[in-house]
Amino acid sequence: MNLLKKLIEQTNTYLSTLFGIGYIPFMPGTFGTLATAIMWFLIPDYIFYNSTEKTIYIFEYAIMSGIVAVLFLLGVYLTGQAEKQLGKDNGKIIFDELVGYLVAVLFLPKTLMICIYAFVLFRVFDIAKPYPIRKSQNLKGGWGVMIDDAIAGLFANALMQILILIYPNFFK
Repeated sequence: MNLLKKLIEQTNTYLSTLFGIGYIPFMPGTFGTLATAIMWFLIPDYIFYNSTEKTIYIFEYAIMSGIVAVLFLLGVYLTGQAEKQLGKDNGKIIFDELVGYLVAVLFLPKTLMICIYAFVLFRVFDIAKPYPIRKSQNLKGGWGVMIDDAIAGLFANALMQILILIYPNFFK
């Protein structure tokens, strides 16, 4: 039984560090976000987008939202467990960056410019932690780890939505 418990703990930590990316000795959150951005950009268009019109429909919105919600809840569990091994909101725990970036690009068209700008804006909000992001970190366990990045992703997404309305051709 101890072997199974140890295996589960190691798996939680491995996933919470995004397959070990969190062990990079400098800027692990940025590298985790970069890995997520690359993964998001490389997902074939036909999975979430109408490939001929490059538009997203309500069914795709629902699927994408559901995936992000499941990843968020999984992250609450995983990061809460990983904190027991690594310490409270340890810098190696970067599963929250994955979810935060996916929130930042949720409902946005998939272009290289959006990928890059969402990356930059998400990292700015995640690092600067304006109100209420910093305050949200006070929640207990995995909730505190995950919620601040989800809010940073929401801020980045809202700003991206506004920028796309102002300069739509820039993001094509």
